[in-house]
Amino acid sequence: MADKLVIVGQGYVGLPLAMRGVSAGFDVVGIDVDELRVKRLNAADSFVEDISDDELTAALDTGRYRATTEHADARGFDVCVITVPTPLRDSVPDLSYIAEAGRAIADCIEPGATVILESTTYPGTTEEMLRPLLEAGSGLRAPEEFHLGYSPERIDPGNTRWRLRNTPKIVSGIDARSLAKVKNFYDRIVETTVPVSTTAVAELCKLLENTFRHVNIALVNELSIFAQQLGIDVWEAIDAASTKPFGYMRFLPGPGVGGHCLPIDPSYLSWQVKRTLGHNFRFVELANDINDHMPAHVVSRIGLMLNRAGKPYNGSRLLVLGLAYKKNSGDTRESPAIEVVKRLNRLGAEVRIADPCVEPGDFPPDVIPVGATEHELAEADAVIILTDHDMFDFGLIQRASRRVFDTRNRCRGENVERL
Repeated sequence: MADKLVIVGQGYVGLPLAMRGVSAGFDVVGIDVDELRVKRLNAADSFVEDISDDELTAALDTGRYRATTEHADARGFDVCVITVPTPLRDSVPDLSYIAEAGRAIADCIEPGATVILESTTYPGTTEEMLRPLLEAGSGLRAPEEFHLGYSPERIDPGNTRWRLRNTPKIVSGIDARSLAKVKNFYDRIVETTVPVSTTAVAELCKLLENTFRHVNIALVNELSIFAQQLGIDVWEAIDAASTKPFGYMRFLPGPGVGGHCLPIDPSYLSWQVKRTLGHNFRFVELANDINDHMPAHVVSRIGLMLNRAGKPYNGSRLLVLGLAYKKNSGDTRESPAIEVVKRLNRLGAEVRIADPCVEPGDFPPDVIPVGATEHELAEADAVIILTDHDMFDFGLIQRASRRVFDTRNRCRGENVERL
């Protein structure tokens, strides 16, 4: 009989893990509170671009995967992985989804079982919050009677090179036996595991990775603002700097940061430092300020471009290309494009959006969804590239458009202005 794997949360993190679990020989139960999502999964209708309908069909056909809304279906699990969201609410970490998941699966824990948290959070969550919830609900003690660990997710939606299987996985446990159990599980799932000494180290590792990206993106975003004012091509400077084989890492400016990590994770670290130590994490706060300002800067630059053509925002027909937070993904969570669109709407512009990766239900209600056709491009007073999906025809965009504001450095020409 195959080991039973329960995964709480069947989104961008949980569903790929479920599919790998099936491939590794587990009996997998995917739990999600969204009834529509569960129905779609059981009908082999994937909403995660990294998992195809065919892959989901194959998993269902094995008889070793099913999705459910019932936490009671977790009973008898050998391993349970929690992959629920951890958003910010009024700039404060919201761990309510972790708490709800912990309480829900606690009475399903049997002696010898292993629980692993993957949700991004501040250092100390696994030991200080999740462990007491699981012990209270199960009547068992960790690590004496069940095992507990943390392994930060490293999913990069749309990345075809680095997938769950070949991305090294940080693993940790609240004691040596828990670490061994967590490592043994992920050794069946991924090619490389990287053990660390404590769950707090693993939790900090995730925040460090994304804070590093967040701060460096803020650096090039601010640099792009000043370079444009100085009359210097920041994109050319970045290309030239990227030829250095040491001591430099390439980051690119854009309309802001989005997704389930960059706009949120650094603030978790900043909040924990402030709460625990009473200090401000100045790098994080400065990076937040810069990156949060980028949608307003983009809208300002669009206004200057329209103004030179004798056109106001009000009444201008604008075609926005890309609503997702990153290329080749349909993920709109925290996308800066949404804030750009909101600001343009408030200024009276007629905004149309083309994004073939985003599902229709994820479009804002006050915009017109269209295709990036030659007609739409030609009719727009300005075309704004916010997400540079590879399926867009950037040659056609440059040729057919009257004027283009490009935040991703994909077009060239006299009718193109770049961030």
